[in-house]
Amino acid sequence: MIRHIPTLIINILLAASVLKAQQPLMPEKIYSFDPIPVQKPVMLDSVNLNKSAFSDEKLLAYPVSFPSQERFTTELAPDTAGFFNLAKPSQGEALQLFSFFVSSDRYGKGKLTVTSPNPLELWIDDVKRGTKTQVNDSLHHAGSVDTNLNGPANNIRIIIKMLTSAEYKAGPAVKIELKPDEKDSLLIYSFNNTDKRRINIKDILEGKRVNSSSISPSGRFLLLNLRETLSGGNNRTYTEIYDAKQKRTIFSEPGGRAQLSWMPQSDLLYYVSDDNGGRALYTLDPLTTETKIIAEGLPKENFHMAPDERSVFFSTKESITVSNPGGLRRLLGIDDRQPGYRDRYYLYRHFFDTGLTQQLTFGQQTASLNDITDDVKKLLFSTSEEYLTERPFRRSSLYMLDLESMELDTIWKNEAYAYSAQFSPDGKQLLIHGAPEAFSGIGLNIKEGQIANSYDTQSFIMNLATRQVEPVTKNFDPAINAQEWNAQDGYIYYRVEEGDRANIYRYDPKRKKFDLLPLKEDVIRSFNIAENAAWATYTGVSTSNSNRSYLLNLKTLESTLVSDPYAERLNTLQLGEVKDWQFTSSSGDVIEGRYYLPPNFDPKKKYPLIVYYYGGTSPTARTFESTYPLHVYAAQDYVVYTLQPSGTTGYGQEFSARHVNAWGDRTAGEIIEGTKAFVASHSFVDGTRIGNIGASYGGFMTQYLITKTDLFTASVSHAGISNITSYWGEGYWGYSYSAGASAGSYPWNNPDLYVKQSPLFSADKIKTPLLLLHGTVDTNVPIGESIQMYNALKLLGKEVEFIQVDGENHAIYDYDKRIAWNNAIYAWFAKWLKNDARWWDSMFPNE
Repeated sequence: MIRHIPTLIINILLAASVLKAQQPLMPEKIYSFDPIPVQKPVMLDSVNLNKSAFSDEKLLAYPVSFPSQERFTTELAPDTAGFFNLAKPSQGEALQLFSFFVSSDRYGKGKLTVTSPNPLELWIDDVKRGTKTQVNDSLHHAGSVDTNLNGPANNIRIIIKMLTSAEYKAGPAVKIELKPDEKDSLLIYSFNNTDKRRINIKDILEGKRVNSSSISPSGRFLLLNLRETLSGGNNRTYTEIYDAKQKRTIFSEPGGRAQLSWMPQSDLLYYVSDDNGGRALYTLDPLTTETKIIAEGLPKENFHMAPDERSVFFSTKESITVSNPGGLRRLLGIDDRQPGYRDRYYLYRHFFDTGLTQQLTFGQQTASLNDITDDVKKLLFSTSEEYLTERPFRRSSLYMLDLESMELDTIWKNEAYAYSAQFSPDGKQLLIHGAPEAFSGIGLNIKEGQIANSYDTQSFIMNLATRQVEPVTKNFDPAINAQEWNAQDGYIYYRVEEGDRANIYRYDPKRKKFDLLPLKEDVIRSFNIAENAAWATYTGVSTSNSNRSYLLNLKTLESTLVSDPYAERLNTLQLGEVKDWQFTSSSGDVIEGRYYLPPNFDPKKKYPLIVYYYGGTSPTARTFESTYPLHVYAAQDYVVYTLQPSGTTGYGQEFSARHVNAWGDRTAGEIIEGTKAFVASHSFVDGTRIGNIGASYGGFMTQYLITKTDLFTASVSHAGISNITSYWGEGYWGYSYSAGASAGSYPWNNPDLYVKQSPLFSADKIKTPLLLLHGTVDTNVPIGESIQMYNALKLLGKEVEFIQVDGENHAIYDYDKRIAWNNAIYAWFAKWLKNDARWWDSMFPNE
């Protein structure tokens, strides 16, 4: 039998809880650093230029680089009055450092008070927040300094820098008190003495990472490109060279030499440098760091070194000149709004021995260099032209140029879905990258009635003698991102999108067999093979670590870690566990996904859930950093679930083809099914507090989902599409993206698709509080998409907020704006999923 507790008792208990929460919290122990003796300077005069005498305040102000937490080794416990006591110096003065950490369980406000008879400075996360200059004679008369803590306290570091002296009457002592604001009765602070903390958005933006690695022709040296983002958003770049023979970094310099790359045959690097006379081309010896000029007076362009190292190829731009009478600008085509539409590029070759620069292409079409044979006798280039009456609205042609005779061979003309090509090692075949529909659909592997997803890219081999094309990956489910035919072992190496991973496969053209390479990361971002040796290098990332670079033995397939600069910062972060989870949809499909747990996860608790998705054909990859870093949401005590619904590439052509002409159909159903199944399968999830979030096509999915279900408690749409028709016509890439997503469908021949699948036309069905976010200069999905939905929901009296990010495009890259934008998302979810609006109200108070 359930007994009802009288209201009076409940009120008494609540009042007691609030009173307890408002009692000052004091640490049970702190750690101190060994005393740092300080001395007064030689007094050449009694006062300085400001007419002030030297004082203890100036001693206190001596700069100190604060040691790491593990160097604070003296443990202190408080006396009955709450003071931590130290011994006086036997003579003279010394600085005494104390270090500890403070965390809070939620957003809130509080006050930290430090009481001491000694002069001291109070530092929070390396920022001085207060100074006490007086010397008091006793603990009873000790003065204090305080500072406010505003926002989430994510294990912030507190350092007290105290001046002690043998001459002071009172012994050195410090009392530390922390009290939440009176209005924050729910806020709980805690002290600790470890530098481990939960991840936050700054950890995603800041830190040092390796971006890419490339290998010298012999396989001995690796070139590493690194980037560091400092607090505040400033960036630094670094270049390092790793010697695999010595197993160490032999060269490191800040900044970067422009176009720094390995020569094709020599273990030398080349780079460019500019002066008033043009651009000079240099070589750099990695062992001696000796540099040599190999060409001068070059145009300021990007260069491609010829395989024999005797010449370079480059492109030079010319632009169409059109008059603008009276400031009127006539568009020359649909894409004339985009930068560079009127530019054309022509191929040139510069010979080192003669100094001759020869033009290779001429006319009105851009020529794009694809590849050069190893003997430098043949060159592949492609052209592309608009063909607006038929998707995909552009057609390409590929040509093979004989560099000795300048004779031109047309490989294909006006092919709609072939994108690029490269020579086989013997120059007798071409390795081609294209969509499934290329070459009259020879590579299609879809069901009857489906239209292939043109973003699900494939690989083909053409025999140059017969022009016969083989669809290499027709029955290979992963999508092809990059490919290279290696002359050393004859394998074709593929970097592929396989589910939420990016893997490396190698393909034997003779056995027609694919083999997965056992690499060390979930998502391989770069893969580079040595020209003359069985070695490679790769850079990759996983769900719970940043970019790392490796040396790979292509014979043994053993990987050696050579660079992991983010590891030091990562070691200070507490990350929750990431687990794979899948469900079988009502259509019988296995829908893969994964979920993130909060740090210090307690399976007996009930956590709110955040569901993240994209749905716009690409998977949500297993990357640590992203625009929406799922570990950061989990660090705020959410369980985070992401999934790969129908239409996603990397699961085979039939699965990805479900994206075409769907615009949420089936995909939304799977997200709803998956969310319900996830909640039912995990007892630690609170099914009454579920948030959903997506961006771009994922922002469209957010809006579409909440027209179909009331499952979600709060929703976030960043740069989402509300009206497919207006996005199709106004977005810079709207019509061209729709060539794949809405193949053959236009507002005039398929109004049902453009209206029924557009969330705007079902706005009256939305009951979920919706946060719309959009950059004001978004050219991909114009801001009008959010304006339309905001206007509709406001007129309907729905719960909606609209945050515009001034001056930002489709993604938010400005450091400060990106932090504020993320905080708005976190505050929105706290308001609706934790019933705590204080963070939101502090950012956007009602005027």
